[in-house]
This record gives sequence, C-alpha cells and structure tokens, in this order.
Amino acid sequence: MHDVSRSARRSSILALVAIAAAHTAIAEPVATINGADIDSTVFDAYLQSRTQKQLAEITPEERDFLLRELSDIYLLSTTPRAKELEAMDDLKVSLELQYRGVIAQAVAADFFESNPASEDEIFEEYSNVIAGEAGEQFKARHILVETQAKAVELIEALQSGADFATLAQENSTGPTGPNGGDLGWFAPNAMVPPFSAAVQALEDGQFSQEPVQTQFGWHVILREDTRPNEPPTLDSVRDAIKQQLEARKFQAYLEGLREAQAAE
Repeated sequence: MHDVSRSARRSSILALVAIAAAHTAIAEPVATINGADIDSTVFDAYLQSRTQKQLAEITPEERDFLLRELSDIYLLSTTPRAKELEAMDDLKVSLELQYRGVIAQAVAADFFESNPASEDEIFEEYSNVIAGEAGEQFKARHILVETQAKAVELIEALQSGADFATLAQENSTGPTGPNGGDLGWFAPNAMVPPFSAAVQALEDGQFSQEPVQTQFGWHVILREDTRPNEPPTLDSVRDAIKQQLEARKFQAYLEGLREAQAAE
C-alpha cells in the first residue's frame, strides 16, 4: 500500500503548493528538514491528499509512513542541487504553470461555493426542460432493408395481411430485427428527422404505405401506440440542473474577466 504513482505524487505536491500559497497562520512544525519546517497544516493536507481519508480516520502507522515520505520530498527539495535546478528556466516555467493551475482551481472552487444555484433557479430551469419535452411518445416497430424495392415488396405483403413482427424477424437488417423490429417507446427527437416525421404522420395501428429513407437504409414503419411524454421528476434531475446552472454562472464570470482584460 506504500507504492506511490507519479500522478499521485504530483497531486500531493500540487496540494502542498495550494496550502503553502493560502497558508498565513502560524502552525506547529511536525518536522524540520535542512532548516525547512513541515508545519501541521501542510502535513494534514498531505495526509488527506494521499489517503483520501478524514484526519480522524488515518492510522498512526499511516501518519508515520507519510511523514517519512513527505520528509523525503523536503529532503530532496532542499539539497544544494535542488537550488541549482530551481534557477533553471525550464523548471521555473514548470513551477509557474503548476502554481497558476492550482490557484486558478482554487478561485474556481471558491466561485462555485459562493454562487450556488438557488431553488428558484433550479425550478425555473426544470420548468423550461418540461416545456421543451412536452408532446407525445410513440411505440413503434420497423423493418430496415437496403433497397427501396425490397421495402415496397414488404409493404405489399403487409397489405395482403402478413404479420409485421414476423416480416421484421425474417427481413430486417437492423439490430431490432430479431425482436420483430420493436423500438419500444421513444420521443420524436430521439429518431432521425425523416423517421420521426413518418411516425408522427401515422395513426396508431397503421404502417407506412411508402418506404421511408434515412441514412441507415429504407424503413417500413408500424406505429403501435401513443402516450403523453412524461418528463423526469425534479428530484431525478435536480443535481444535473444545478451543475448546469452553476457552470453557466462560472462561464459568465470568466467571460466578464476576459472582457475586462481586453478593455485594459
């Protein structure tokens, strides 16, 4: 359990950069390495980053091991060679990018925390979703074939009393063929426009009298039933709506910063 991947180490180091940037209070040192104190807030952040646990859940053995691990990081980063490398341009660039990335993430996280979507905003967005999904759902079957002539032949067979599901099982090249062409229930916008328009033009129990062409081939369609479209409940989509609203707020905030920067 003591193996550390490169990405895990990088995440841990980035967490330390964030803590060091934000840390202003005096904390109790837990160790001193080459004159550099490891204070308790930095150590606690490292513990949580490496274990993904609350501090109270971390065992003494884990604390001891991770203190040695963090001490090694401090030990390597305080060597004379580290000071030489720190002055090199490529490392300066890398450190600057990591620092800016961590600070930017912290600002973004602070914005999201300070600007949550309100219940009124969530309900208004939900109402718009309902309005957008108003209408009907259809239950249908189809037979997909490669040529118009084959589709016409199947329509003639249906007109003579052939069973739609049987013809679909015997002739359809689509994935629903073995199930008699059953598409189940769907909203019109779930299908490509020519197919959707053809379904909506039929009555329940009717099959298409002309082949319907889409990019997938030629279809013969049977509309079996219709029902009102049932939108999702508010509870089932609340989290998704909340995330969308907050993402829009952040995007607007970012656009404002860009415009202010461009105006300077």
